[in-house]
Amino acid sequence: MTALGFSPDRRQRLSLVALAGAAIAVAVMLLPWADRFPRQWQLPLAKIVTAWNKVLVGEIGWITRLLAGLIEVPMSIAIALLSQGAELRLAGGVVSLPPLSWLGLVGVTIWLAWRTGGRTLAVVQALCCAYLLVFGQWSAAMLTLASVVISVPFAVGVGILLGIAAYRLPGVNRWLVTPVLDLMQTVPAFAYLVPMLILFGFGPVAAMLATVIFALPPMARVATLALSKLSPEIGELATIIGCTRAQAMWRVLVPSAMPVLLVGFNQTVMMTLNMVIIASMIGAGGLGFDVLLALRQLDIGRGFEAGSAIVVLAIMLDRQGRALASGWSSGKERTGSAWRIALGIVAWLALTTALSLWIAPIGRFPAALTVTTGSLLNDLVTWINVNFFDAIEAVRVAILLHLMNPIRIFLTTAPWLAIAGVVSLVAALLGGWRLFLLSVFVLAFCLVTGLWEKTMITLYLCLSATIVSVIVGLPLAFAGVCWPKFGRALNVWVELLQTMPSFVYLIPVVMLFRVGDVAALIAVVAFAVTPVIRYTMAAFETVPAQLIEAGQAMGCSPAQMLRHVRLPMALPTILLGINQCILFSLAMVVITALVGTRDLGQEVYIALTKADVGRGLIAGICLGLVGILIDRMFKVAVDRLGRSQTTAG
Repeated sequence: MTALGFSPDRRQRLSLVALAGAAIAVAVMLLPWADRFPRQWQLPLAKIVTAWNKVLVGEIGWITRLLAGLIEVPMSIAIALLSQGAELRLAGGVVSLPPLSWLGLVGVTIWLAWRTGGRTLAVVQALCCAYLLVFGQWSAAMLTLASVVISVPFAVGVGILLGIAAYRLPGVNRWLVTPVLDLMQTVPAFAYLVPMLILFGFGPVAAMLATVIFALPPMARVATLALSKLSPEIGELATIIGCTRAQAMWRVLVPSAMPVLLVGFNQTVMMTLNMVIIASMIGAGGLGFDVLLALRQLDIGRGFEAGSAIVVLAIMLDRQGRALASGWSSGKERTGSAWRIALGIVAWLALTTALSLWIAPIGRFPAALTVTTGSLLNDLVTWINVNFFDAIEAVRVAILLHLMNPIRIFLTTAPWLAIAGVVSLVAALLGGWRLFLLSVFVLAFCLVTGLWEKTMITLYLCLSATIVSVIVGLPLAFAGVCWPKFGRALNVWVELLQTMPSFVYLIPVVMLFRVGDVAALIAVVAFAVTPVIRYTMAAFETVPAQLIEAGQAMGCSPAQMLRHVRLPMALPTILLGINQCILFSLAMVVITALVGTRDLGQEVYIALTKADVGRGLIAGICLGLVGILIDRMFKVAVDRLGRSQTTAG
């Protein structure tokens, strides 16, 4: 108890919790309804939301049509420029205009990388462009990029405005903006697709709006943080020179916070790219559609190439975004004439596109120069399944019998009152009455909506994945700390895993482990193990050198140093990594509904296929609330652990 900050003066509170626990135990044994939540106590919230949504769609249909029309214009222009070209109807007939030449776009990409990041970044971007061209993924990648190009400005603009509002009104930020952003970031991406599909129909507009809503929270959070971290003297200087509040914000504070805002811009780009892939289910097209189609057809070759193209595009955007942020911090981007650079880029693109009208290979990369590994990869998977089927099946059965089934049986058969009571009491011990009330609200929401069993199955998959991620991630992180060369290689691998959109993880595991919970578990672990590795390595690297020197001076062995010095100091940060692992698992569990799981993700997926906005929204909110509760409980536990270590020190 002391490790979590419970002192002797809290014995009365502990006694009350113990009595409450005893009362719950007695209720579970004596009351019939304590085992399974009665159906008559459930509320038809999903049906109510669906009914109200039908009314809402009828009332605001003209608004959605107007908004869709406004958004469709820039979306059509971006798609025409980057992917499909356009047709102009003139008096003399129809004139077909090609999309921007691949040669022009590649030239601009490499030049911009060289200018902002030097030779290394230019080489990386050139290799990435070469992959997209040689493997025939250029057209689909440009269609995906068109969605990103249109979605990002909307997400960044709305995010900055929300961040400014949160900065100006701290009370509103604490009680409204932050909880809403928390919910938006924990609600699964699929849940955003359902209302957009109902309001705007199947197509790129609905996909873009879902992408914007999903991607704006990081920008809003970063904007709030960037403005709040500015020195007070900057605001005082704006007042002294006679700026109005608007002038002080847009001409002084926002430019001063630009280096941090560019970091948020980079995060927004990556979130947008990830969501654009998921939004392919409602008409976004591009690489996401190719991956989804390959997953449905179990085509490992096509799925691998399209999935790798997504990773390549993510790396390109991520590295370029970091270079721009670094350039702003150092002042490099302010050298030279921005207008002259922009005009040069436009002239180069216009020249190469005009040449493509006469020289076809400049407009479309020659098909004769493209290659594919599809048949090779399909043959490789077939060979693995034929020759190692017994070993793979043994691993699958062992995971099911010894890890997953015990957790599933416990969570799905335990009385709801026992689980809810234990969680609420732990919340009360950790965070007092506020966290207790939050836990009661979240658990009650899961119960009255009839989603308790689905929630338990979701937690079973999430808990199983977290256990495996910790078992795999902690030793890898320890090894990375002990052997720096391995640590550098591990960091590269972690970055690669973090840039891969969640869809990509499903393809190889389904090929090897078939559809089912084990395939879902392995895909979730591959996605969720990264924060365990990254946080653990960072935790050990930030242990004060004085403590390590003191331990060595006292004659501690390496094992004693790990157990008594480094691990206790690193434990709070490691726990934060495990917390992030759980949240990553919850996000990925929804994606695994595509491979046959029976959890909240399946509810959202079914709602999407049936266009049932109430069912999808309630399931998404349920999953989001569970994520918020887990996050709050972990953070309070880590804070108490950190304070107890400080007191002990």
